[in-house]
Amino acid sequence: MNKYIFIIVWFLVSSCSESKFKKSKSNLIWEENFENEFLDTNYWNIYSGNGCPELCGFGNHELQYYTSDPLNVKVENGQLILTAMYDSISKSFSSAKITTKNKVDFQKGYLEVVAKLPNAVGTWPAIWMLPTLDRSLNWPLDGEIDVMENVGYDSCKILGTIHTKAYNHTINTQKSDSIVISTAHQDFHTYSLNWTDSILEWYVDSNLYNTIKRKSTDRDEQWPFDKKFHLIINQAVGGDWGGKYGVDTTNFPQKLVIDRVSLYNKKP
Repeated sequence: MNKYIFIIVWFLVSSCSESKFKKSKSNLIWEENFENEFLDTNYWNIYSGNGCPELCGFGNHELQYYTSDPLNVKVENGQLILTAMYDSISKSFSSAKITTKNKVDFQKGYLEVVAKLPNAVGTWPAIWMLPTLDRSLNWPLDGEIDVMENVGYDSCKILGTIHTKAYNHTINTQKSDSIVISTAHQDFHTYSLNWTDSILEWYVDSNLYNTIKRKSTDRDEQWPFDKKFHLIINQAVGGDWGGKYGVDTTNFPQKLVIDRVSLYNKKP
């Protein structure tokens, strides 16, 4: 009798779990689990360069040169690995940056990125978004959403931020908040953004830590988030913020590892 009771209970629990799983996936628009041998270029662009000549160092005096070399960007065992490396001979840094521009562009939705972060003074990993435009970007008027940023000298602090004409770091008005994740470099965590017509919310592992609400008086200068954006994942080195306390070259290479990217049309 106990055997049959166990089977019935197992069936009910399994059925409920399966139903919950299906419900959570019902709003799924796109998911990347990095199951192919190489990065899927149907979804991703690999950036090469250092921003020159238009914006050398990407406007932040960053030190890295982004490449498509497998030493810097590769898919392995179902994970994307972006590696920042230091060449002691040339005294230069290489790293990786990928985007979904013109491949996976979206306006509003719920984004999840499961990642394990690097950990060295001078690292600056970021999961962020810029608008997809048919013209050159006019920053900060066009807007920027930083889903997750972290700098190695303050290694456990995770930040979520927006940059607009009214709110940006060049005039010290950026809207930002943070959460401390002590295992961000040892374990995978889920970094999420909930984006609707009227609100932006940042989560780590379903823990809400930042909320920005749209005001009825907001214009493009305050809320430029009524157009399609694309996802960017990169690992910068140094720069005005990441390199504030220098770069510990003895602690490289450093890896930013992405396990999954999921995009829902609304929060599951």
